[in-house]
Amino acid sequence: MATGSDSVPASGNSFSPAAEGGMTVKECETMIQRSLRTPSVKFLREHLQKSGCNIAPTFIKAVNCDQRMSGGYVRGEGIVVCSNYMNIQDEVNQVVIHELIHAYDDCRAANLDWSNCAHHACSEIRAGHLSGDCHYKRELLRGFVKIRGHEQECVRRRVMKSLANNPYCSEAAAKDAMEAVWDTCYNDTKPFDRAP
Repeated sequence: MATGSDSVPASGNSFSPAAEGGMTVKECETMIQRSLRTPSVKFLREHLQKSGCNIAPTFIKAVNCDQRMSGGYVRGEGIVVCSNYMNIQDEVNQVVIHELIHAYDDCRAANLDWSNCAHHACSEIRAGHLSGDCHYKRELLRGFVKIRGHEQECVRRRVMKSLANNPYCSEAAAKDAMEAVWDTCYNDTKPFDRAP
């Protein structure tokens, strides 16, 4: 669904089990407008603009998705939020934040190549870590119960799930790429001073 250059998945959030009912595109558009007023989304949009990437009013849009995913970032087009897999405001906020981190990475790295497993893995690590996707409460709702190390385990699991959609990354190549860039990318919290 989401693509970088050459029709390569730039990002695609997998949906949460609770997101099967969905909402209309219009309802989702209203929730996207609300998410634009949240501190994290405002902060990321401001830093995208400071990095020289202007965001048009249509940069983030709601669509019905064929693939079972919550959203994605498309280089040169913007962010899509899959309304048919969203149920509540928090889900929309999370997708918007996650995908804005991909957009920020794409903006600040002139040579980011979404077909390169290491580049894709790095942006997924950052988005998973910095967006709150792997917060303890969200993991509990997904059915993952682990007290210690849950956040890094969750980020790894979600990176592998996203890279599975990249036709240039076999499972072995995806795992190797993720491990190779893990420390650098997990510790890169830009534009935040530290992980939120």
